[in-house]
Amino acid sequence: MFTTQHFQQARLARDHRFDGRFFVAVKSTGIFCRPICPAKLPHEENVEYFTLAQQAMLAGYRPCLRCRPDSAPHSHAWNGVDTTVSRALTLLSENLHLNMTSIAEKLGISDRYLRQLLVSHIGLSPKQYQLYEQILFAKQLLQHTQLPVDHVADAAGFSDARRLQYNMQRVMRRTPKELRRKPTNILQPIVIPLAYRPPYNWPHMRDFLARRAIAGCEYIDETSYTRSFIFNGTQGYFHAYHQPDKHRFLVTLGIDDLSLLKPVLHNIRRLLDVDADSTTIDTQLISSGLNPAQITPGIRIPGIWDTFEAGCRAILGQQISVTAAINLVATLVATLGQPMSPEQPSHSMLSRYFPTPTAVENSDLSFLRMPNSRRETLRRFAVFYAQQPTVDPDDWLSLKGIGPWTVAYANLRGQSQADIWLSSDLVIKKQLLVHNIDADKARPWRSYLTFTLWSLAQ
Repeated sequence: MFTTQHFQQARLARDHRFDGRFFVAVKSTGIFCRPICPAKLPHEENVEYFTLAQQAMLAGYRPCLRCRPDSAPHSHAWNGVDTTVSRALTLLSENLHLNMTSIAEKLGISDRYLRQLLVSHIGLSPKQYQLYEQILFAKQLLQHTQLPVDHVADAAGFSDARRLQYNMQRVMRRTPKELRRKPTNILQPIVIPLAYRPPYNWPHMRDFLARRAIAGCEYIDETSYTRSFIFNGTQGYFHAYHQPDKHRFLVTLGIDDLSLLKPVLHNIRRLLDVDADSTTIDTQLISSGLNPAQITPGIRIPGIWDTFEAGCRAILGQQISVTAAINLVATLVATLGQPMSPEQPSHSMLSRYFPTPTAVENSDLSFLRMPNSRRETLRRFAVFYAQQPTVDPDDWLSLKGIGPWTVAYANLRGQSQADIWLSSDLVIKKQLLVHNIDADKARPWRSYLTFTLWSLAQ
């Protein structure tokens, strides 16, 4: 747990490893900043510290227009304090269009208990937290993109531009037009930075994704990752360009439905694992028995777009090499994946979307050169997923042909869960014969231990 002294030292050092973990509010100006803000450092007696940007806004502070707190990496500071609180903050951040009743239903609690939890843990009601999240996201879009104001309002969950202007002026004392300095042009793509706390091991992320890239659906080069996607029925693509000197990815995004922009960005953050606290994780891995020299700082979890794709990849990859598996996946996409429309803005290296569960369900899959039993497993999985898309992957175990490894792989890469330990994996078993490791001591970061051991085997 960090103290005021830790915050003070990190602020004075402008330490990027603390970016997004706390915010600095300046009493004399009424503005709050990221700890890396390049502005002149205020005196300590004029400073207040907050662990959430929304808490600073509740206290009456406005976000800095220079360092842009809305662009800071997300923090997992509330993980472990209360699981329901952590899930509630995630749902409120990702679903700007959902009302409190829907959020509470997803959590399996009442509206009243949801309010009690958040007020007691962070000092804000659910509505306050969501409103400030909407305003911060709208500010980010206004300053980083050229979307017209009414499109920004839609993406941020406001009913119209007038409602956005009212709330922004009330909270930030600025109008949307005052925040935007450049003229708008709807034809320009959406470009948004996704910051991370260093270190970030981009070569590991890049090489892992490149070896498993699906032709036409994904493209990786030395500095970027690009892919097409379908999200809740809407189609799109993104291009994430790594800027290590700025500790961020610059994401260019095309999407059909702007109301889904925020959850799509959250999914890209998860896929690239930009919110991990690598310094803490690496320390935990060393405590498990790994030699510090065996750890390349900043290994992240290379994600997969969703759990359906992760499940398909895992099933097609059963008992064969990585190269053979990706060839099967590429054949599946080339045969059943919907072609990208020429009218849609896209990247030149992309041509198809990953197949939908319905497309896989309705195919006999005879074009896949593998045992018929595995084809039937894939079809059963597609039928099951089409009927229950939000079910926990652990429930896939009821399907014939799907075992613990397949479920663990889907949780590891399809949901980017931090504590998945693939003890049954052949490569992991071989590595455990070489390294004296107590995996339990790596909790709750055993997913990172899994990837570290995989990387040591190469």
